[in-house]
Formats: sequence, C-alpha cells, structure tokens
Amino acid sequence: MHISLTDRLEAWVRAKVESGLYNNASEVIREALRTQMRAESTQAEDLEALRAQIDIGLQQAERGELLDWSMDDIKSRLRQERNA
Repeated sequence: MHISLTDRLEAWVRAKVESGLYNNASEVIREALRTQMRAESTQAEDLEALRAQIDIGLQQAERGELLDWSMDDIKSRLRQERNA
C-alpha cells in the first residue's frame, strides 16, 4: 500500500521517529490508525448510549413522567454521568 502525506504530516511522522519513540514511519502510522479506530469505536458507543437514554426519556414523556428540569440541570447530569 502506498500513501501520500501532506508536508505537515510527513514532518510530524519524521519527528516521532527522530524522537526515538518509534523505529520507523510505519510504526507511527500504525499507532495513529489504531488510535483513530479506538476513537471511532468510543464515539459509536457514546452515540449508542445517548440514543438509549433519549429513548428512555421519550418513553417516560409518553407515560407522563416528565421531570421539571432546566437545561442546566440536564447538562450537569450528563457531565456527571460522562465523568463517572
């Protein structure tokens, strides 16, 4: 496989190799791709969890179980759950 990098990306890869953290450019690219794959997987999991919570909220609303929460309350609770 052959890939082309912008000058900026090529300089970044070279700097990583020159730092001694990697033996060659292929190692840098593989690690970058693994990191991207993990990030995408995490994003998909987060989106799935968010959709599940939305579904629960919609079901509660349909049953008339709405809570008197402000948008700030909702944001605060979401931050707490994300950080837990």
